[in-house]
Amino acid sequence: MILLTPSSGFFQCTNKLFLSDQATGLQIKEFARKNAANALSVANMVMGMASILSSLNGHHHAACWLVLIGYLLDLADGAVARRLDACSALGAKLDDFADFTTFGIATSLLLRTSDLLDNILCMCYVLSVFVRLCFFSSGIPFMYRGLPCIYSSAILASASLLSGGNMALLRVIAVAMILFMISQNFYPHDRVLESQAWKKVVYAGGIVMVFCSSFPPACFTSGPSG
Repeated sequence: MILLTPSSGFFQCTNKLFLSDQATGLQIKEFARKNAANALSVANMVMGMASILSSLNGHHHAACWLVLIGYLLDLADGAVARRLDACSALGAKLDDFADFTTFGIATSLLLRTSDLLDNILCMCYVLSVFVRLCFFSSGIPFMYRGLPCIYSSAILASASLLSGGNMALLRVIAVAMILFMISQNFYPHDRVLESQAWKKVVYAGGIVMVFCSSFPPACFTSGPSG
């Protein structure tokens, strides 16, 4: 019953907004304000699912970039929710589901090969993200307990792109990220890294990397490399 309450309220609000003849521009703007961050979370989840499909079809390069796009969307949804004062229980759940999809399952598949040990490593990575999400709130302002999975995934995806998918390197990084994520140590939630100026730098750098890298649309449609 508790799980159904936020979503039920969301659909009731949607029905009232779009099925009522008395819906005003102000109501539509309010609906958009409350759900802008949720839309970004859903977009993040879509990127994760697309990355999963890309990995399963052998498009490793595209899978890495989709994880990184999900990373940018995840940075944006929290900032948008705080800026618009639109934090909600539904938004928190959507964010967790999106994070688990993109930074758990999709990222783990970047480590997948035909080797049994690599598949075990994939499962361990997914489980560590699950543990990480369960212990997200440390209760201490500006502190993380366990390394956030979003950063672990960004490091793995970037390392995969820069190393050309070097599995030996990725295994070492993955093991290190797993240990950091499940550790009970506290990590500073740096005000600089959470500032709007830094996020603009990250977005600008991401756009430059997209245009400067070999990321043609054909990587989604062409056959698997190798």
